[in-house]
Amino acid sequence: MSRRLEIELTSTLGDGGWTWRAAGAKAPKGSVADGVIPAGHQVGDVLKVEADFDLDGITVLSVVQSREKKQRGNTLDLIPNSASFEPVTQRLTKKREKKRPNRHSESPRKTASSGKSQSPRKPRFTAPPELPKRPTPKRLRPAKAHRQAILETLPAEQRPVAEKALSGGIKAVRDAVKIQNDSLKKEGKSEVPSEGLITMAQDLLPKLRVADWLDRAEAARDQLDTLDLRDLRSVVVAAEDPMVMRDESTRELAAHLKSSLKKRQDEEQALWLADIDANLGVGRAVRALKLSSEPPKAGQPFPSELGARLVQAAHGSLTSEDTPDRWIAVLEAAAFSPIRSQVTIHSLPTTTNEALLGTVKRLAPVLPQVAAAFGVSGEPGASAPRPLRVQRSRVPRKAAAHRSGEPKPNLPST
Repeated sequence: MSRRLEIELTSTLGDGGWTWRAAGAKAPKGSVADGVIPAGHQVGDVLKVEADFDLDGITVLSVVQSREKKQRGNTLDLIPNSASFEPVTQRLTKKREKKRPNRHSESPRKTASSGKSQSPRKPRFTAPPELPKRPTPKRLRPAKAHRQAILETLPAEQRPVAEKALSGGIKAVRDAVKIQNDSLKKEGKSEVPSEGLITMAQDLLPKLRVADWLDRAEAARDQLDTLDLRDLRSVVVAAEDPMVMRDESTRELAAHLKSSLKKRQDEEQALWLADIDANLGVGRAVRALKLSSEPPKAGQPFPSELGARLVQAAHGSLTSEDTPDRWIAVLEAAAFSPIRSQVTIHSLPTTTNEALLGTVKRLAPVLPQVAAAFGVSGEPGASAPRPLRVQRSRVPRKAAAHRSGEPKPNLPST
């Protein structure tokens, strides 16, 4: 959520940025990245800025330019007078007037006390500095050169069988033949011989599997440094397919991708631990906990020293003064981290709401010690929850094909 704020520049940073604090106050305070404050300013200047307020602090987005006051066009000129000034003396009779209290007004003491109760003091916090984000890995987008070359060598009547076998295997061909024969039987037409089509699919499938894997493997080889590890791992696992392993054209490329995967995993593991350490160093506890739940290499033990720091950061963000929203964010991140069993509650929040209690109940299978502290009991036999993800609306493939008017492929009759 963004709003405007007046800040005072307190010092300059070595990278061109500034440190600031709220104008006329000690807090909130923070830092501004290079390029946000225009040139020509110095320490002590007071600026009006547009800032973003979130759970991790305040981020200054831009400087708001102040409007210049317009001078009025019509002015009155003062004309001096040479005549001497003669003062006029006037004496008025003083009348005593009794001040009647206004029944609609309140006494200063009452007003002060009511104002204090209506505007509670907000908690102070220091905005943690921003950290540079690493480039997002690219997903695998293979070409279809090898696959298309195999299909072009086949007669036109065999291509639907080959495409169906490549997409779903022999079972997909058998199911498609059954559906087509049921439709032909209702129309009173002769059925398609299934044995010949299944034999044809079995003969074509090894070549198609190899061609499909080569398309994906060559694309992975061309973008090894930027490819998402999930896609690279899937290509290496697919190389273990017996149909792919038997072909001599795949062995050298498969060995190269396998060694490259190991190297990339070790590099990503080191960068992953460094990112967690950096976020803990600047006070971004929620971000550090979320990162710890996404290891690039499964089955590796989490460092004990870094785990102790994660536990300390989680406990520091679960105090009685923290808001329910802050508790929800920390618990959602800690529930899927490797230190979730070590997270304990030392003091309950001062204020709770239904959203916080619902989160505690949902996470009870993985955070039973937290649920017990709140007095919340999870459902018996409930499965472990999954991390919350942003839901995106997608059009089903069948519906999309129907809208585009694409006809369903029919298998040949021979």
